[in-house]
Amino acid sequence: MAASLSAISPRDTRTQLQMDELLRQEGIRRDRNLDYSCGVFDDGELIAVGSSFHNTLRCLAVSSAHRGEGLMNQVVSHLLERQVEQGNSHVFLYTKVKNDRIFKDLGFYEIARAGDELVFLENRRDGFSRYLRALEKTKRPGRSAAVVMNANPFTLGHRFLVETAAKENDWVHLFLLSEEAGPIPFAVRKKLVREGTADLENVILHDSGPYIISSATFPSYFLRDEDAAILAHAELDLAVFAKIAQTLGLSSRYAGEEKSSHVTALYNETMARALPEAGLRFCEIPRLGVGGETVSASTVRQAIHDGELERFRHLLPETTYRFFMSAEAAPVVAAIRAMPDPRHY
Repeated sequence: MAASLSAISPRDTRTQLQMDELLRQEGIRRDRNLDYSCGVFDDGELIAVGSSFHNTLRCLAVSSAHRGEGLMNQVVSHLLERQVEQGNSHVFLYTKVKNDRIFKDLGFYEIARAGDELVFLENRRDGFSRYLRALEKTKRPGRSAAVVMNANPFTLGHRFLVETAAKENDWVHLFLLSEEAGPIPFAVRKKLVREGTADLENVILHDSGPYIISSATFPSYFLRDEDAAILAHAELDLAVFAKIAQTLGLSSRYAGEEKSSHVTALYNETMARALPEAGLRFCEIPRLGVGGETVSASTVRQAIHDGELERFRHLLPETTYRFFMSAEAAPVVAAIRAMPDPRHY
Protein backbone atom coordinates (compact mmCIF):
# COMPACT_ATOMS: atom_id res chain seq x y z
CA MET A 1 0.00 0.00 0.00
CA ALA A 2 1.34 3.48 -0.94
CA ALA A 3 2.09 5.96 1.80
CA SER A 4 -0.81 8.30 2.52
CA LEU A 5 -1.19 11.62 4.36
CA SER A 6 -4.04 12.33 6.77
CA ALA A 7 -4.96 14.44 9.78
CA ILE A 8 -4.12 13.14 13.25
CA SER A 9 -7.00 13.36 15.68
CA PRO A 10 -6.16 14.48 19.22
CA ARG A 11 -8.42 11.62 20.36
CA ASP A 12 -6.46 8.97 18.45
CA THR A 13 -4.31 7.78 21.35
CA ARG A 14 -2.40 5.17 19.35
CA THR A 15 -1.34 7.64 16.65
CA GLN A 16 -0.57 10.33 19.21
CA LEU A 17 1.87 7.92 20.84
CA GLN A 18 3.43 7.18 17.43
CA MET A 19 3.78 10.92 16.87
CA ASP A 20 5.52 11.40 20.21
CA GLU A 21 7.89 8.53 19.46
CA LEU A 22 8.78 9.82 15.98
CA LEU A 23 9.42 13.30 17.36
CA ARG A 24 11.53 11.83 20.16
CA GLN A 25 13.64 9.86 17.67
CA GLU A 26 14.34 13.13 15.84
CA GLY A 27 15.26 14.96 19.04
CA ILE A 28 12.00 16.90 19.32
CA ARG A 29 9.56 17.27 22.21
CA ARG A 30 5.87 17.79 21.42
CA ASP A 31 5.06 21.47 21.53
CA ARG A 32 2.52 22.49 24.17
CA ASN A 33 0.73 24.74 21.65
CA LEU A 34 -0.68 22.76 18.71
CA ASP A 35 -4.07 23.14 17.08
CA TYR A 36 -3.66 20.72 14.14
CA SER A 37 -1.44 17.75 13.28
CA CYS A 38 -1.05 15.56 10.21
CA GLY A 39 1.13 12.61 9.26
CA VAL A 40 2.25 10.38 6.44
CA PHE A 41 1.50 6.70 7.08
CA ASP A 42 3.02 3.61 5.47
CA ASP A 43 1.18 0.39 6.35
CA GLY A 44 -0.09 2.01 9.55
CA GLU A 45 3.36 3.27 10.56
CA LEU A 46 3.77 7.02 11.02
CA ILE A 47 6.82 8.03 8.97
CA ALA A 48 6.44 11.84 8.79
CA VAL A 49 4.59 14.38 10.89
CA GLY A 50 3.85 18.09 11.08
CA SER A 51 1.66 20.42 13.12
CA SER A 52 0.55 24.02 13.34
CA PHE A 53 -0.48 26.58 15.92
CA HIS A 54 -2.36 29.53 14.49
CA ASN A 55 -0.19 30.58 11.52
CA THR A 56 3.06 28.90 12.61
CA LEU A 57 4.23 25.45 11.50
CA ARG A 58 5.67 23.27 14.27
CA CYS A 59 6.87 19.78 15.21
CA LEU A 60 7.99 18.80 11.71
CA ALA A 61 9.85 15.50 11.46
CA VAL A 62 10.57 12.67 9.02
CA SER A 63 11.70 9.20 10.06
CA SER A 64 15.41 8.74 9.41
CA ALA A 65 14.59 5.60 7.42
CA HIS A 66 12.49 7.59 4.93
CA ARG A 67 14.52 10.72 4.29
CA GLY A 68 15.01 11.72 0.68
CA GLU A 69 11.50 10.58 -0.29
CA GLY A 70 9.96 14.07 -0.41
CA LEU A 71 7.85 13.50 2.68
CA MET A 72 8.65 16.85 4.31
CA ASN A 73 7.50 18.57 1.13
CA GLN A 74 4.18 16.67 1.33
CA VAL A 75 3.64 17.58 4.98
CA VAL A 76 4.52 21.27 4.58
CA SER A 77 2.43 21.60 1.40
CA HIS A 78 -0.57 20.11 3.19
CA LEU A 79 -0.14 22.41 6.20
CA LEU A 80 0.18 25.46 3.92
CA GLU A 81 -2.97 24.47 2.01
CA ARG A 82 -4.82 24.22 5.30
CA GLN A 83 -3.51 27.65 6.34
CA VAL A 84 -4.89 29.15 3.12
CA GLU A 85 -8.26 27.48 3.76
CA GLN A 86 -8.29 29.18 7.16
CA GLY A 87 -7.50 32.56 5.60
CA ASN A 88 -3.81 32.63 6.60
CA SER A 89 -1.62 33.50 3.64
CA HIS A 90 1.29 34.64 5.83
CA VAL A 91 2.88 31.67 7.59
CA PHE A 92 5.88 31.39 9.93
CA LEU A 93 8.24 28.59 10.90
CA TYR A 94 11.02 28.08 13.45
CA THR A 95 13.71 25.50 12.91
CA LYS A 96 17.22 24.53 13.86
CA VAL A 97 19.94 26.21 11.83
CA LYS A 98 21.09 22.82 10.48
CA ASN A 99 17.64 22.31 8.88
CA ASP A 100 17.03 25.79 7.45
CA ARG A 101 18.02 24.84 3.88
CA ILE A 102 15.21 22.26 3.76
CA PHE A 103 12.58 24.92 4.42
CA LYS A 104 14.20 27.60 2.28
CA ASP A 105 13.96 25.13 -0.59
CA LEU A 106 10.23 24.84 0.23
CA GLY A 107 9.66 28.59 -0.20
CA PHE A 108 10.48 30.06 3.21
CA TYR A 109 12.67 33.12 3.77
CA GLU A 110 14.84 33.97 6.74
CA ILE A 111 13.79 36.79 9.07
CA ALA A 112 16.45 36.38 11.76
CA ARG A 113 18.54 33.79 13.57
CA ALA A 114 19.73 33.25 17.12
CA GLY A 115 23.38 32.25 16.98
CA ASP A 116 23.95 28.81 15.50
CA GLU A 117 20.82 27.23 16.97
CA LEU A 118 17.57 28.78 15.78
CA VAL A 119 16.18 30.36 12.60
CA PHE A 120 12.89 32.28 12.19
CA LEU A 121 11.36 32.00 8.69
CA GLU A 122 8.29 33.21 6.78
CA ASN A 123 6.71 32.31 3.45
CA ARG A 124 6.86 35.88 2.08
CA ARG A 125 10.05 37.09 0.47
CA ASP A 126 9.43 40.72 1.47
CA GLY A 127 7.26 40.26 4.57
CA PHE A 128 9.67 41.59 7.18
CA SER A 129 11.06 44.31 4.91
CA ARG A 130 7.51 45.59 4.30
CA TYR A 131 6.92 45.60 8.07
CA LEU A 132 10.08 47.66 8.57
CA ARG A 133 9.13 50.11 5.81
CA ALA A 134 5.77 50.69 7.50
CA LEU A 135 7.51 51.27 10.84
CA GLU A 136 9.94 53.71 9.24
CA LYS A 137 7.05 56.07 8.53
CA THR A 138 6.67 56.57 12.30
CA LYS A 139 10.32 57.53 12.83
CA ARG A 140 10.75 60.89 14.58
CA PRO A 141 13.78 63.17 15.06
CA GLY A 142 15.42 63.20 18.48
CA ARG A 143 16.23 60.50 21.02
CA SER A 144 13.88 57.53 20.76
CA ALA A 145 13.35 54.49 22.97
CA ALA A 146 11.21 51.37 22.85
CA VAL A 147 9.02 49.46 25.28
CA VAL A 148 7.56 46.03 24.53
CA MET A 149 4.71 44.76 26.68
CA ASN A 150 1.82 42.32 26.88
CA ALA A 151 -0.23 44.45 29.32
CA ASN A 152 -2.49 41.64 30.43
CA PRO A 153 -4.03 43.90 31.73
CA PHE A 154 -2.53 47.42 31.71
CA THR A 155 -1.62 48.39 35.29
CA LEU A 156 -0.02 51.36 37.03
CA GLY A 157 3.22 49.40 36.77
CA HIS A 158 3.01 49.44 32.98
CA ARG A 159 2.07 53.11 33.12
CA PHE A 160 5.11 53.86 35.32
CA LEU A 161 7.44 52.09 32.86
CA VAL A 162 6.08 53.99 29.84
CA GLU A 163 5.99 57.29 31.72
CA THR A 164 9.62 56.89 32.82
CA ALA A 165 10.73 56.24 29.25
CA ALA A 166 8.64 59.19 28.02
CA LYS A 167 10.30 61.56 30.49
CA GLU A 168 13.80 60.45 29.51
CA ASN A 169 13.35 60.45 25.72
CA ASP A 170 11.90 62.61 22.98
CA TRP A 171 9.85 59.67 21.66
CA VAL A 172 8.78 56.26 22.91
CA HIS A 173 7.74 53.51 20.51
CA LEU A 174 5.45 51.25 22.53
CA PHE A 175 5.04 47.77 21.01
CA LEU A 176 2.03 45.86 22.28
CA LEU A 177 2.18 42.10 21.70
CA SER A 178 -0.51 41.30 19.14
CA GLU A 179 -0.70 37.59 19.85
CA GLU A 180 -3.77 36.21 21.56
CA ALA A 181 -1.64 34.57 24.26
CA GLY A 182 -3.77 35.10 27.35
CA PRO A 183 -7.30 35.59 28.67
CA ILE A 184 -7.60 39.27 27.67
CA PRO A 185 -8.09 39.80 23.91
CA PHE A 186 -5.63 41.99 22.04
CA ALA A 187 -8.34 44.51 21.14
CA VAL A 188 -9.10 45.01 24.85
CA ARG A 189 -5.44 45.25 25.83
CA LYS A 190 -4.85 47.82 23.10
CA LYS A 191 -7.84 49.89 24.19
CA LEU A 192 -6.62 49.94 27.80
CA VAL A 193 -3.04 50.84 26.83
CA ARG A 194 -4.21 53.61 24.52
CA GLU A 195 -6.54 55.07 27.16
CA GLY A 196 -3.95 54.65 29.91
CA THR A 197 -1.26 56.55 27.99
CA ALA A 198 -3.46 59.09 26.19
CA ASP A 199 -1.88 62.05 28.02
CA LEU A 200 1.68 61.06 27.03
CA GLU A 201 1.95 62.89 23.72
CA ASN A 202 5.37 61.50 22.80
CA VAL A 203 4.29 57.84 22.93
CA ILE A 204 3.70 56.07 19.60
CA LEU A 205 1.68 52.86 19.98
CA HIS A 206 2.40 49.95 17.62
CA ASP A 207 0.87 46.51 17.18
CA SER A 208 3.82 44.14 17.45
CA GLY A 209 2.53 42.17 14.49
CA PRO A 210 3.83 38.65 13.88
CA TYR A 211 7.51 39.45 14.31
CA ILE A 212 7.64 39.89 18.08
CA ILE A 213 6.36 36.67 19.62
CA SER A 214 5.42 36.15 23.24
CA SER A 215 7.17 33.66 25.48
CA ALA A 216 3.78 32.02 26.10
CA THR A 217 3.59 30.72 22.52
CA PHE A 218 7.26 30.57 21.55
CA PRO A 219 7.96 27.10 20.10
CA SER A 220 10.54 25.40 22.30
CA TYR A 221 10.03 21.79 21.29
CA PHE A 222 13.44 21.38 19.64
CA LEU A 223 15.47 22.92 22.46
CA ARG A 224 17.04 20.84 25.19
CA ASP A 225 15.35 22.40 28.23
CA GLU A 226 13.24 25.33 29.41
CA ASP A 227 16.18 27.65 30.14
CA ALA A 228 17.59 26.96 26.68
CA ALA A 229 14.17 27.82 25.24
CA ILE A 230 14.00 31.10 27.19
CA LEU A 231 17.48 32.11 26.07
CA ALA A 232 16.83 31.17 22.44
CA HIS A 233 13.57 33.11 22.45
CA ALA A 234 15.29 36.15 23.95
CA GLU A 235 18.18 36.01 21.50
CA LEU A 236 15.87 35.59 18.51
CA ASP A 237 13.59 38.39 19.68
CA LEU A 238 16.59 40.67 20.11
CA ALA A 239 17.93 39.80 16.65
CA VAL A 240 14.57 40.92 15.23
CA PHE A 241 14.44 43.94 17.55
CA ALA A 242 17.92 45.10 16.50
CA LYS A 243 16.60 45.48 12.94
CA ILE A 244 13.54 47.35 14.21
CA ALA A 245 15.77 49.61 16.31
CA GLN A 246 17.95 50.44 13.33
CA THR A 247 14.89 51.29 11.23
CA LEU A 248 13.43 53.61 13.90
CA GLY A 249 16.74 55.06 15.06
CA LEU A 250 16.22 53.79 18.61
CA SER A 251 18.89 54.31 21.25
CA SER A 252 17.45 52.26 24.12
CA ARG A 253 14.89 49.71 25.26
CA TYR A 254 13.11 49.89 28.61
CA ALA A 255 11.82 46.95 30.64
CA GLY A 256 10.51 46.42 34.15
CA GLU A 257 12.70 44.76 36.74
CA GLU A 258 11.64 41.20 37.48
CA LYS A 259 12.33 39.26 40.68
CA SER A 260 9.48 36.76 40.80
CA SER A 261 9.40 35.39 37.22
CA HIS A 262 12.35 33.22 36.22
CA VAL A 263 11.41 33.60 32.53
CA THR A 264 11.37 37.39 32.58
CA ALA A 265 14.46 37.65 34.77
CA LEU A 266 16.46 35.48 32.37
CA TYR A 267 15.08 37.46 29.45
CA ASN A 268 16.19 40.73 31.07
CA GLU A 269 19.64 39.30 31.72
CA THR A 270 19.91 38.46 28.03
CA MET A 271 18.84 41.99 27.06
CA ALA A 272 21.38 43.50 29.44
CA ARG A 273 24.10 41.56 27.62
CA ALA A 274 22.88 41.59 24.02
CA LEU A 275 21.45 45.08 23.55
CA PRO A 276 24.75 46.92 24.17
CA GLU A 277 26.36 44.57 21.63
CA ALA A 278 23.82 45.96 19.14
CA GLY A 279 24.62 49.55 20.16
CA LEU A 280 21.52 49.96 22.33
CA ARG A 281 21.15 50.88 25.98
CA PHE A 282 19.11 48.57 28.23
CA CYS A 283 17.18 50.40 30.92
CA GLU A 284 15.76 48.12 33.62
CA ILE A 285 13.27 50.09 35.71
CA PRO A 286 12.47 49.02 39.30
CA ARG A 287 8.94 47.71 39.71
CA LEU A 288 6.45 50.25 40.99
CA GLY A 289 5.25 49.72 44.54
CA VAL A 290 1.89 51.06 45.76
CA GLY A 291 0.93 50.86 49.41
CA GLY A 292 3.81 48.50 50.13
CA GLU A 293 2.73 46.13 47.34
CA THR A 294 4.54 45.55 44.03
CA VAL A 295 2.21 46.23 41.12
CA SER A 296 1.72 43.10 39.03
CA ALA A 297 -0.68 42.14 36.23
CA SER A 298 -0.79 38.60 37.62
CA THR A 299 -2.05 39.97 40.96
CA VAL A 300 -4.77 41.87 39.11
CA ARG A 301 -5.83 38.76 37.16
CA GLN A 302 -6.03 36.82 40.41
CA ALA A 303 -8.15 39.60 41.93
CA ILE A 304 -10.52 39.49 38.95
CA HIS A 305 -10.67 35.71 39.21
CA ASP A 306 -11.54 35.92 42.92
CA GLY A 307 -14.05 38.78 42.50
CA GLU A 308 -11.89 41.11 44.60
CA LEU A 309 -10.90 43.76 42.07
CA GLU A 310 -12.16 46.60 44.27
CA ARG A 311 -9.58 45.66 46.89
CA PHE A 312 -6.80 46.04 44.30
CA ARG A 313 -8.14 49.16 42.62
CA HIS A 314 -5.03 51.07 43.74
CA LEU A 315 -2.91 49.02 41.31
CA LEU A 316 -4.81 50.19 38.24
CA PRO A 317 -5.25 53.32 36.13
CA GLU A 318 -8.81 54.58 36.41
CA THR A 319 -9.43 53.64 32.76
CA THR A 320 -8.52 49.97 33.37
CA TYR A 321 -10.59 49.80 36.56
CA ARG A 322 -13.65 51.32 34.86
CA PHE A 323 -13.44 48.83 32.02
CA PHE A 324 -13.36 45.78 34.29
CA MET A 325 -16.31 47.12 36.30
CA SER A 326 -18.36 47.64 33.12
CA ALA A 327 -20.78 45.29 31.37
CA GLU A 328 -18.48 45.36 28.34
CA ALA A 329 -15.87 43.41 30.33
CA ALA A 330 -18.21 40.54 31.24
CA PRO A 331 -16.83 38.04 28.65
CA VAL A 332 -13.23 38.86 29.63
CA VAL A 333 -14.00 38.52 33.34
CA ALA A 334 -15.70 35.19 32.67
CA ALA A 335 -12.62 33.96 30.76
CA ILE A 336 -10.31 34.91 33.63
CA ARG A 337 -12.59 33.31 36.23
CA ALA A 338 -12.59 30.09 34.18
CA MET A 339 -8.79 29.83 34.40
CA PRO A 340 -7.44 27.34 36.95
CA ASP A 341 -4.34 29.50 37.51
CA PRO A 342 -4.87 33.11 36.39
CA ARG A 343 -1.43 34.16 37.59
CA HIS A 344 0.19 32.00 34.92
CA TYR A 345 -1.01 31.13 31.45
